[in-house]
Amino acid sequence: MSTPLISILMPVFNAERTVKAALRSILAQTVEDWELIVIDDGSQDATLTKVRSLAEPRIKLIDGSANLGLAVRLNQAIALSGGRYLARMDADDIAYPERFATQVKFMLDHPECDLVGSAVLIFDDSGAVQGKFPVRVTHEEICAAPWSGFPLPHPTWFGKRTWFVEFGYRPDYKKTQDQDALLRAYAFSRFACVPQVLLGYRQEKRTLKKLLGGRLNFSRSIVCEARKRAAWREGIVALAGQGMKALADALTVPFGLDRRLRGESRMNITSAEVREWRDVWTAANMESGTE
Repeated sequence: MSTPLISILMPVFNAERTVKAALRSILAQTVEDWELIVIDDGSQDATLTKVRSLAEPRIKLIDGSANLGLAVRLNQAIALSGGRYLARMDADDIAYPERFATQVKFMLDHPECDLVGSAVLIFDDSGAVQGKFPVRVTHEEICAAPWSGFPLPHPTWFGKRTWFVEFGYRPDYKKTQDQDALLRAYAFSRFACVPQVLLGYRQEKRTLKKLLGGRLNFSRSIVCEARKRAAWREGIVALAGQGMKALADALTVPFGLDRRLRGESRMNITSAEVREWRDVWTAANMESGTE
């Protein structure tokens, strides 16, 4: 069996409503040289049945029996992968047909780059457009304030397998696994982000509990890296910043004002982008509604 160009990493957990749309968007990719590694994380619904119903030989389904968490499952998928490039994909998101073609071309044109993301359109369960994530394109822009986080959306990651193997995910991190990996890797890596929208991101309800949990996890990363690099000043400033952000979350999330502070807006979405998204959404859900 030949080695695929791309290995797509997709852990799944209780995703029966959304996983087939995500899988259809992978099947619709203009690049066909891929394998999709779907690792179940102890689902208790019909997720596995939905995946098996597609009967696609390029989809490798790993039946997990316990809920071990995203980081553990991603590391397992990395170990099982054979592609030159690895790509992230979540079971509730939808990839645009040109996603992998665009990212492969970027990596070939920029061999110094280790990891590339893309712009993201945010949608709700009905497919309605909610906004876009702010985009930073160059490594310098993405890493301008590393101790505060990296504007490189995790579900859009596409990069060299060697990079994923080297840096991987800390298995004990339940949240902000991506930010932790970027903080550990940025000084030794090159990141980028293409400005085109290549992924539809399903925005789940943001709760204060989830946000504060993420702040706590990233604070752990800050402490670990500050100790490793003896960067105490940067670490202290960064921890103070996380405290201020946590306070801002507490004051805005209960009132639905946090999206505006994060820069998400419908104002920066063009009518052409909305039309393109409608076509992508319809194609991914054409079989039987939103399932």
